[in-house]
Amino acid sequence: MAPSEIVRRLAEAYPEARCELDFASRWQLLVATVLSAQSTDQRVNSITPALFARWPEPEDVAGADLDELERAMRAVGLQRSKARALKAAAQRVADLHGGRVPGDFEALLELPGVGRKTAKVVLGVGFDRVEGIAVDTHVRRVARRLGLTREQDPERVAADLEALVPRSEWVRFSLRVVLHGRRTCTARRPRCESCVLRDLCPRVGVT
Repeated sequence: MAPSEIVRRLAEAYPEARCELDFASRWQLLVATVLSAQSTDQRVNSITPALFARWPEPEDVAGADLDELERAMRAVGLQRSKARALKAAAQRVADLHGGRVPGDFEALLELPGVGRKTAKVVLGVGFDRVEGIAVDTHVRRVARRLGLTREQDPERVAADLEALVPRSEWVRFSLRVVLHGRRTCTARRPRCESCVLRDLCPRVGVT
């Protein structure tokens, strides 16, 4: 297995890889990333225009009616927990950070609803700061199939990948693997015959 060749080929296949969540500010990125948990970017993008128009800033979300907020998030699932977390996170951003999303990893982790993956995405995409490789279901699946990790826990998967991939590529690598997992190395029917990594991949767990 040649991790450097995997990094190179994915860079060639997805040169313009970017976060597929729609956002116009760091706060919107944070909200969209929280909403994307156990949902899809497409579904999140379908509700955020109305959501951001109704409550554009953290102060607006902090003062929102919780029931109304939940209804606005229903399409992405887990709306009760997500609405409560984002309302509390918005209050903290407004009170402690002057209405601005903090650019510090530990400060982000202190926001309700923000885990390590979300914090890495916000810093990497929103601040262009490299904190680590963000591991979602696509990254975990592709990494395991490629034999880059045997782990299931996202942070252990991240640790294995970070040991193999140059730090300068961490953010872009994560975005490219997500796209590869959506377009080629899909969960049920991976398109191995058209995969740019087919001669390198041991196809772990693929029947």
